[in-house]
Amino acid sequence: MKIGELAVAANCTTDTIRFYEKAGVLPKADRTHGNYRSYGPAHLERLRFIRNCRALDMTHDEIRSLLQTMDAPSAGCDDVLPILDAHIGHVEVRLQELAALKSQLLELRSQCHNEASGTCGILTGIGAIQSEPVVERQTHLG
Repeated sequence: MKIGELAVAANCTTDTIRFYEKAGVLPKADRTHGNYRSYGPAHLERLRFIRNCRALDMTHDEIRSLLQTMDAPSAGCDDVLPILDAHIGHVEVRLQELAALKSQLLELRSQCHNEASGTCGILTGIGAIQSEPVVERQTHLG
């Protein structure tokens, strides 16, 4: 199949396919005599795997590690578990961050008393937030 057909089958864009090829996680396609890319079922399977990993919020490095494990004939779940466990840890940290953010937003929301924008409690509250020093996050999102 051509790149456009692969994109439709994998529910993504042709740019996404080219990106994954350049990143080295999707093997380059053979070329036809007309210099069109020619993809097969293995490309589609691998692209769907990559897209599913992205849907699970995995980083490209995590995906690359999973693909390397998948490509190793002797690999098994024991090689995958540490990758997944680390990702679960990233998700747990992110959930804590999101819970704190939600709490802060709800506190701001409680400041609304339907005033004019010059006296809006929400706008005043946002302006009064003390910026905290930049702290390196513990998640894989950076």
